[in-house]
Amino acid sequence: MSERSGTEDLRRRNLSSVLTAAHRHGPLTRAALVQRCSLTRSTIGALVGELSALGLVYETDAAAARVGRPSPMVHASERVVALAVNPDVDAVTVGVVGLGGTVHRRIRYNTSSIPSLEDAVNITRAVVEGLSVELAGSEHVLGLGLAIPGLVNAEVGQVLLAPHLGWKDVDVVGPFRDALGMPVVAANDATLGTLAESIFGAAAGYRDALYLNGSASGIGGGAIVGGHPLGGASGYAGEFGHMVIQPDGEQCHCGRRGCLETEVNLERLLKVTGLDHAQAEQLEDVLRSSTSFPARREIRRQTDLLAIALSNLVNVFNPRIIVLGGFLGVLLAADRERLSAAVAAGPISGLGTEVHLERAALGAELLLVGAAEAVFAGLLTEPRSVATR
Repeated sequence: MSERSGTEDLRRRNLSSVLTAAHRHGPLTRAALVQRCSLTRSTIGALVGELSALGLVYETDAAAARVGRPSPMVHASERVVALAVNPDVDAVTVGVVGLGGTVHRRIRYNTSSIPSLEDAVNITRAVVEGLSVELAGSEHVLGLGLAIPGLVNAEVGQVLLAPHLGWKDVDVVGPFRDALGMPVVAANDATLGTLAESIFGAAAGYRDALYLNGSASGIGGGAIVGGHPLGGASGYAGEFGHMVIQPDGEQCHCGRRGCLETEVNLERLLKVTGLDHAQAEQLEDVLRSSTSFPARREIRRQTDLLAIALSNLVNVFNPRIIVLGGFLGVLLAADRERLSAAVAAGPISGLGTEVHLERAALGAELLLVGAAEAVFAGLLTEPRSVATR
């Protein structure tokens, strides 16, 4: 490697380091970037200048320090955006997410039936067309990220199986790319949720964490082990919903009985509260205020079964924190004391007493932030690539 190419490679890595820090931890002062990136003040100044010229960051004045000149605050540009899409059995949700994890828009399009791939593409195209004026004001629209409730080969953008959607062995990236004319990436929704919570949410700063999400499409999750996401040999790790917790339980679509997502189930909660899928976002308020015996009994039943699953996962992964999203977060909020006590007592050797149970911090924006993060990944690695878009 020549000296020139070595210098360019070092600068590229330094640009990536500064932009990633601003995106994931910002806004930060230049002084904070010096410490976080282990670079000199003059180097940080030059890198921030280049990133500013690319439209990726901007600076604002900071409050004056007690001594010396105030260090400017460096912000990742919220006007650099990614589109994010999460198709589910009852809706297609489309979002616009800026660098820094800022969700500018979230539009949930309720469907009267389970959307086909073609339905999801057409709904997304219509929503994006409706946002055309807003998107035109963005500095850069980098692409679209898909959060799919199923097994996804992220490298080729193919859904192996999304059972609740009825999608099997289909290319999902191609149809969205052709419809929208932009780069598209796809991954499992819970994997992306794990990524979002570990960067911006309740699991930020934890090196060993589990995330479980519950939606109309079932239960999935992900693990952060030693600070690294656990992908598995084929990238399908985290199918926690198919852990058997009740061998004589109900039949699961996977062919077995008593899987977690069959026994701990949004449909059952909606049934006992009288809500339908379109009203699912009201579930927490209804559960908190309900005095109905069937509702309280179902909450206890699902809470106890969820505790069995979480205890098993604690035995396997020994996490410091378990983050619960979707309706699992609602169950935690409905009876935190019962769930926490069961998880503390369940695992071997007292491991459960060391585990924090937290609700996903990003709420309804979680999967959109995760899908956008998959789009931002290339830019964070190669900030100069934005100049060729």
